[in-house]
Amino acid sequence: MKCADSALPSALGWLLRFALAFGLLNTLLTFENRWPGFGVAYMPRLSFELCLAVVALMGWVIWRGSLSPRAATVSATGFMALVLVRYASVTAAAVMGRPVNVYWDGRHAGELLRVAAQSWPVWQGVVVLLALLLGTLLLTAVARRAIAELARGLAWERPRPWLLAGVGVCTLSFAAYVPEQRDTRWFFSLPLTPTLVHQVQLLARVGRPGQATQVLGPSPVFDGDLSGLVSDPGAADVLLVFAESYGAITFDDTAQAAALAAPRTELAEAIRASGRFVVSSRVKAPTFGGSSWLSHAALLAGVDTSDPADHDLLLTSQRPTLVSHFERHGYRTVGWMPGLKRPWPEGVFYGFDRLADDAGIGYRGPDFGYWRIPDQAAMALLQAQELDRASDRSPRFAVFATTSTHAPFHPVAPFVQDWSRLTQPDAYMPAEMAAALAAPLSVTEPLSQYLESLRYQFAWLADYLRQVAPRPLVMVIVGDHQPPALVSGPGASWDVPVHVVSDNPALLQRLLGSGFVPGLTPPAHALGPLHQLTTVLLEAFDAPGAGETLGIEHVAVPDAPHSAPGS
Repeated sequence: MKCADSALPSALGWLLRFALAFGLLNTLLTFENRWPGFGVAYMPRLSFELCLAVVALMGWVIWRGSLSPRAATVSATGFMALVLVRYASVTAAAVMGRPVNVYWDGRHAGELLRVAAQSWPVWQGVVVLLALLLGTLLLTAVARRAIAELARGLAWERPRPWLLAGVGVCTLSFAAYVPEQRDTRWFFSLPLTPTLVHQVQLLARVGRPGQATQVLGPSPVFDGDLSGLVSDPGAADVLLVFAESYGAITFDDTAQAAALAAPRTELAEAIRASGRFVVSSRVKAPTFGGSSWLSHAALLAGVDTSDPADHDLLLTSQRPTLVSHFERHGYRTVGWMPGLKRPWPEGVFYGFDRLADDAGIGYRGPDFGYWRIPDQAAMALLQAQELDRASDRSPRFAVFATTSTHAPFHPVAPFVQDWSRLTQPDAYMPAEMAAALAAPLSVTEPLSQYLESLRYQFAWLADYLRQVAPRPLVMVIVGDHQPPALVSGPGASWDVPVHVVSDNPALLQRLLGSGFVPGLTPPAHALGPLHQLTTVLLEAFDAPGAGETLGIEHVAVPDAPHSAPGS
């Protein structure tokens, strides 16, 4: 009896220490994102992988007798790597609305840090970095202590059968799961192993670029003659605008749609007043919340780039693109990329006659944050340098990737009435600059800033079409992706709007026959993935041959500006 009494306190002490160590490690592998933001929230779930790790640690202790300090340090370091993977996994899904891609996202981590450095005061950045460093070291020390405590607990033989039985039950429960039929994993957290395996597969795939021909799907047929763009007084310029973070959420979310109703009405009125018309649709972007280049490549090449590795493979190929297609038919091709701040050798794939980056655009005004060139100023410079019809010139195919609606959506430059001023050093007055920089910035709740940046976008687009845009002109406005999940919310679709503005009713009628609708409001259902839009545009840019019909019974686009769709 005395032996039993003395064993009871010992068993309780063992159980408390073991449970505390296991619970701490389990918490570090099962936390979730605290939305909206970059914080974490405790989630009462069980890590199946930690259960298996306990069995592995038990085998180590039985074999070696104990866990050495060096082995505990190595184990803690590996464990913290898993914690970082967990954080990246849950945070990317909540903030960006897409799965993490360690290879692809890691390549651009430096630029993200530079964006943050431009958005925060220096002292705040230093404090954040120090806090992250100290926090990581502290958690590593705590994890090492917890792992060592587990190893000491597993040195006692008596509870081992019970632990093995518990892990066995968990394994059976995990294996018995059948999607949509039998949920036996409700108490488990999502495992990390599939994420790690997927990252390894991505790395292996990127390491074999020669697979492009086999991996990438077929390209569209670039055999048209662009005759549908020819009207009086000649071939139309084509301006393809990738509107940064312009997502379908701005139509699908009632509050966002209401907040943007007035500037959209102003844009529609400007289109009508300029004698032009607009038709709209929506497509599914290959990315969400970021990685705009995936959407650029998808539309320009007509190839599915939803897998970032496929995008890399595409850029190593000799696939035709809209750029090469227009160049072959006598167009001067221009890539207008104010957000491009570093050398981009991959851009050779597109073959622009001119690829103008941040330094090559010629902006001389004051900087507005990390994305220093406001969209209106970038558009004014594109107009002055490439689109001005004052002299006889070849038609232009220009691709303009905007930046002012890019996260963190701050600061938003003021709208300038005099477009010629935007090409000069005094593009913005000091008071205007100070007011823009003084606007409050919120990293975790950026919705109001996002809406303000879109109001700015609609304002300059409306004024450009009203008084500056050349004739004839076909403007294609495509959202590159939805805004980050901090703005779009959980569960948002990957859809983005597409608007085509032109004074050529026949061209727009062909688009109506392909699933577009009159006006600025797209239909509720997507036309398809973004890369399929390439074929739709190619067909619209070609005039119907003899005996062909336009695919609809009557001209849905009015022939007088006072009744244009979208008004």
